[in-house]
Formats: sequence, C-alpha cells, structure tokens
Amino acid sequence: MPKVALYSMDGTAVGDIDLSDDIFGVEVNHHVMHQVVKMQLANKRQGTQSALTRAEVRGGGAKPWRQKGTGRARHGSIRSPIWRKGGVVFAPKPRSYRYSLPKKVRRLAMKSALSSKVNEEAILVLDSLELKEAKTKEMAKVLDNFNINKKALIVLEGKNETVERAARNIPGVKLAYVNTLNVLDILNYDNFVITQDAVKKVEEVYV
Repeated sequence: MPKVALYSMDGTAVGDIDLSDDIFGVEVNHHVMHQVVKMQLANKRQGTQSALTRAEVRGGGAKPWRQKGTGRARHGSIRSPIWRKGGVVFAPKPRSYRYSLPKKVRRLAMKSALSSKVNEEAILVLDSLELKEAKTKEMAKVLDNFNINKKALIVLEGKNETVERAARNIPGVKLAYVNTLNVLDILNYDNFVITQDAVKKVEEVYV
C-alpha cells in the first residue's frame, strides 16, 4: 500500500496517508493511457471544417468550349477541380470525431495515471485547502510553500469558489474536482496536488 506524506497548507508535514493499492498502486499501463488520451483529444475536435465540391461551387454550368476542333483539351466545366477557383476533390465536410472506449479501459487508464504520479513522487496530499480570501496571492503563497514552479493540477473533493477564483489567474495552474478529473489533465501537469478528502472520494469512485 503506497504511503505518502500529508502536509498542511504552510508546507509542514503533519503525518502520513495510506493510499489504496487498487487506485494508486496498480501497474502502469502506458498503452491504455495512450488510448484514452487519444480519445479525449478526438472528442475535443469540433469537426466544423468544410469546403465546396465541384457540385457546390458557383458557376460552371456551361461547357467552356466545344468538345472537338479547338486543339485544346476537352472540358465540361470551369469548376472542375483542376481549374482555378474549381471545387475541391474529396472536400472535407462537418463531421463528429467522437468515439468511446469501454468503461473498464477508461477506469484502468485513470488508475494508471494516478499510480504514475505516485511512482514519480509528483503527488502532494494536503490535509485541507481553505483560503480566507479569493485572491491570487493567497493561492500563490500556498504553492510557494512547496516550491511548485511548474504546471500543477489541484484536485478538490467538491465545489470551492474561493479556491477556484484564487487559482484561475495563475499561469500553469488548473483546478479540478473529483467528478471532472481526467487522464489527459493528470498526465499533462507536472505536479498533482490533492486534498485528503479528495483522495477518499477518488478511492470511493474508482474502487
């Protein structure tokens, strides 16, 4: 069972916390994580690209010159793809790139991502995260207490508008809740900061 230090907001170690083997101690499956990240990126695509085919380009209804006798190549329309201002061959059209993976695959990827943070010693567990004011300097002070100068993902158990407002203007810092946590964010941020209550919630959800 992985054991990590438990810290207060001022950077003082206040004890240890045991993490669930089933969530934070699984063998990291890189292939599954790659599959889920690829799915998340595909699902983010808008798919709004569009171009006109030769049937949709305005004009080109008349044959530009007669079929034979001119010495030039035969053409039926000035909106053929080989003409300037002609239509596009196999023109892209609006479509959805969305697809889904089995729940077991997504869950294994989440466990692998969380376990990878434990293996890399990039996880920081706080006993609580409560700020007096919703000010950026308050959140920045907490991060400075742990010398966090790279990208950080902060995970809370539930909605906390004070912390959310305090963290949103800090470059490289993102706030997430247990119900919005995803593999892409976990892997994309160097530091994984999570509260003790959020750890318990994650272990309940992904057990």
